[in-house]
Amino acid sequence: MEFVFHKAYTIWVPTVVIIFTFILSFFLFQYTVERFIYRKIKLIYKNIHQLKLKKGQKPKSVDLNTDIISEVNKDVEAWAKDQKEEIEYLKNLENYRREFLGNVSHELKTPIFNIQGYIMTLLEGGLEDEKVNRVYLERAEKSVERMVNIVEDLEIITQFESGQLILHKEKFDIVELARDTMTGIQYSAEKSNVKLVFKDIYEKPIPVKADREAIQKVLSNLFVNSIKYSKPIGETKVSFYDMDENILIEVSDNGIGIAQEHIPRLFERFYRVERSRSRDIGGTGLGLSIVKHIIEAHNQTINVRSTVGIGTTFGFTLSKAK
Repeated sequence: MEFVFHKAYTIWVPTVVIIFTFILSFFLFQYTVERFIYRKIKLIYKNIHQLKLKKGQKPKSVDLNTDIISEVNKDVEAWAKDQKEEIEYLKNLENYRREFLGNVSHELKTPIFNIQGYIMTLLEGGLEDEKVNRVYLERAEKSVERMVNIVEDLEIITQFESGQLILHKEKFDIVELARDTMTGIQYSAEKSNVKLVFKDIYEKPIPVKADREAIQKVLSNLFVNSIKYSKPIGETKVSFYDMDENILIEVSDNGIGIAQEHIPRLFERFYRVERSRSRDIGGTGLGLSIVKHIIEAHNQTINVRSTVGIGTTFGFTLSKAK
């Protein structure tokens, strides 16, 4: 019996030692490998963060005890998402750039070709014909004026976008400014059978604080826009609403209206709802874009609501003067 026990003991002890040694070696090996791999990953992780750091930011400290694999996985997923969004943004930017250059080229091409045609006609004998020369010179002058207006409007938008155009804010009566602007385009409105009116009788001044000249350009562009797209007998109405800290100014008309699918792009440069008709009635296609830039430069908002066949209302806010 003692012999059997001794024999079993002799076999069992070495077996346990071997198993223990194997387990210990396994965990030591695993720890060493993980330690080595984690250190390598930590270095990669650190490099990733340093590449992502903006100027002045301090590098993020990485604890070896944290689950670096999960952290790296999260960062890779975030990076992939950022790259996808950035690629999408660059694609949209490229499409916008291509469309913008195409629009500029198209808008300038028409008056250039017109001028070329008028000059060629004059050089080929029209200059000596008194019935022709003055008419063609006047038409050429109008085409030159159109080109100048396009360039000037583009320059204004560029200045707003780059922050170069400084607003000169002052206190003034928005009702008086609207009345002055109406007077300035009264002749154009009468030619198109459009009445320019106020919604109510505004006897008291409504003081606002803004760049007077810039806001006059906003009102003028909105009035002109409503006249262009009016019905044979139309009406453009101006109204003012007290919005606590701001004044809401609305310019409404009973014109042809705008389809809903065009509303989101209405303030884009050169965007036209009806391209052929828009060019026939003039304009640079930049008026509403300038309006939006001016209002946003004042840290205010502009919106539009419209129904086809009923009319359109543009509304923008300005800070109330104290």
